[in-house]
Amino acid sequence: MGHAPPHAITSIYTRNYTTNADANQASQPSNVSTAETARPPVARNWLWKPWYAKLWWAAIPVYWTGAVASLKVPALAEFYTSALAGYLNMLFFPPTALLVLGFGFVKAWLDRPLSGEPLSDEEIGELEQMRMEDEHWERLGRPHWSVDIYDPRSGGLYIGNPLSLQHPGRRD
Repeated sequence: MGHAPPHAITSIYTRNYTTNADANQASQPSNVSTAETARPPVARNWLWKPWYAKLWWAAIPVYWTGAVASLKVPALAEFYTSALAGYLNMLFFPPTALLVLGFGFVKAWLDRPLSGEPLSDEEIGELEQMRMEDEHWERLGRPHWSVDIYDPRSGGLYIGNPLSLQHPGRRD
């Protein structure tokens, strides 16, 4: 494992590891805020840098080249029409690789420190008050959920319930 630059962030998600010297520097007080030193995660660190990601991305065109060649080569056609090839189609489908390899990036993106100062208690209180007022105004124009035929919480009244008298497919 190589040495990370002094500005590297200690994180298993960003794949940047600090050395002992970096850890000593990090323990020293600094005037620089963490928002300025923390960089957002880069997708390339999950989608391409790991060895298994490179192997997977390199295998995808090889597999699909074989699939195209199976149209002309009967020996390959036998394999590419098998059940195993059906599973391999899913494994070597590029969006599958993107989805699986992207999970780490999404997790790191959601866990990243947010920039700016945290909200004060007064600001949080104001936001909660605004949300409650919005909910109150939203409810004024609609009936209560227990009598609303378009709300699934209304049980038998819900128009989507096959036992409901308002259900279009109900016949008595």
